[in-house]
Amino acid sequence: MSRVCAFVFCLFFALQAQAQELAASVDRSQLSTAETLELTLEIRDVTQFGKPDLTPLQADFEVRGTRQLNSLNTLDGQNEATTRWVVTLMPRRAGTLEIPALSLGELHSAPIQLQVQAAEDTPATLLAPVFIEASLDQASVYVQAQAVLTLRIYHSVSLYDDSSLSPLQMEGVKIEPLGESRTYEKLINGIRHGVIEMRYALYPQQSGAVTVPSLTFSATSAGADSDSPNAAGNTQVRVASRELPLQVRPIPPSYPAGTPWLPARSLTLEEHWSPDPAQSPIQIGDSLTRSVLLKAEGLSSTQLTPLPVSEIAGLRRYPDQPQLRNQIDERGLIGSREEREALVPTHSGNLELPALEVTWWNTREDHLEHSSLPARSLKVQDNPALTETPGLTADQGSRLLWPWQLSTLILALTTLAGFALWWRARSQPAVARVIQAGPSPRTLLDDLKRACLANDPQATRQALDAWARQQPQTLADMAARFVPLSDALDGLNSALYSEAGQYWQGEDLWKAISTIPAAEQPQPPQGENGSLPPLYPK
Repeated sequence: MSRVCAFVFCLFFALQAQAQELAASVDRSQLSTAETLELTLEIRDVTQFGKPDLTPLQADFEVRGTRQLNSLNTLDGQNEATTRWVVTLMPRRAGTLEIPALSLGELHSAPIQLQVQAAEDTPATLLAPVFIEASLDQASVYVQAQAVLTLRIYHSVSLYDDSSLSPLQMEGVKIEPLGESRTYEKLINGIRHGVIEMRYALYPQQSGAVTVPSLTFSATSAGADSDSPNAAGNTQVRVASRELPLQVRPIPPSYPAGTPWLPARSLTLEEHWSPDPAQSPIQIGDSLTRSVLLKAEGLSSTQLTPLPVSEIAGLRRYPDQPQLRNQIDERGLIGSREEREALVPTHSGNLELPALEVTWWNTREDHLEHSSLPARSLKVQDNPALTETPGLTADQGSRLLWPWQLSTLILALTTLAGFALWWRARSQPAVARVIQAGPSPRTLLDDLKRACLANDPQATRQALDAWARQQPQTLADMAARFVPLSDALDGLNSALYSEAGQYWQGEDLWKAISTIPAAEQPQPPQGENGSLPPLYPK
């Protein structure tokens, strides 16, 4: 008993430590010395106060700014508070830099490594208030291989939110956006520029010359004394990127004919078993789950073809639907395809699973490669529970027969009882009176009034939900036809999910609830004497 208590005690504190860790992440891991990045520190422990100690960053980074974000999420009736600190950093030098472990009280974050390149000189022709830069990670690729297009919009003036970028369209090229756009800052000739960066993975479907078209960015720049896009002094900005040539090479002649074409930077195969046949004995009828993961850098998951399958005598296969996933990193897409199948042996002895091999083209080293999983031998034993017993005696046969007779009798009785209940239900009225359970509407309304006048947004939200569940209309329908209620609900939601919740006043919400007009009910047509019109009028 003491060991069980100790185990539960250790597990509790392990979960507490996991929930209270100081998590650190960056928006990108490759940049230049003239660019900024954002470091995010996150904690879910509401008992921790203060701010993280950023002093260890001063050696290799310049701290440009710090902002704190608080959020409150409700899941299964439990509130979870999260605090984030977003720190803007600019590296002081080039090379491999490390964001050291930072501390908040007794909590510590994990270190993060960055690759920082020396800033390059920018041509004077690009030093306009707003300009756009387009680049490809390589000038030549194989057909259906990945090329990464990067667009960066630089602006040394403030821009309004009406900016737009023309869509990227290329005939015969499959385009995959690489995540959301990223924003950061960069110093160019001592002038601070904001940067909007977008990346796309391009997959040409035919060989030959391809041109990445010019893309147009338009926005409104803010004047010195203006606060709206239409104010005097604002100017409309319109800049375009240059066209980029891309040479697409055909499939190499040395690639095996009839083999699926897979051009990738790297490709790996992984195999997992549950249970592991090497660790536990296998009997006839046992179920083994085999999972094979194919992962390719530079290909999307839709380009990965099904893995080869070999039929094996004495082994039944039950495959699942393949799981396709895409992961984004600094070099583009990493596609993965996971295939799972249940294997059930039907014969004893040694069952040989052949080796699994995938042929692909290494685009980084430009040669043919093969990735494979070794062959595996499954040793299957007889299962005593499935072994047939010849020559049963009459007494043994009767002992095996009576359970089936009993189950048949029980099934017949339940069927007869169900028929009797159905026959009885026919004589009952079509609509039975439903006895309302739980608090009365009057009690719920009093609870709602008490919470509103106490200016408690959390209690008001719970009381409002309980009251709305007993109304003929949903809360959304009532707010749609009564504007004061809609405005009061917006104020309540703002108080629940912002730091200003303690200043919320519930009097407006209670007035709106008290004055909701009754919903109009459609009246059925009636005759002159108040009765329903005849079904077949003369």
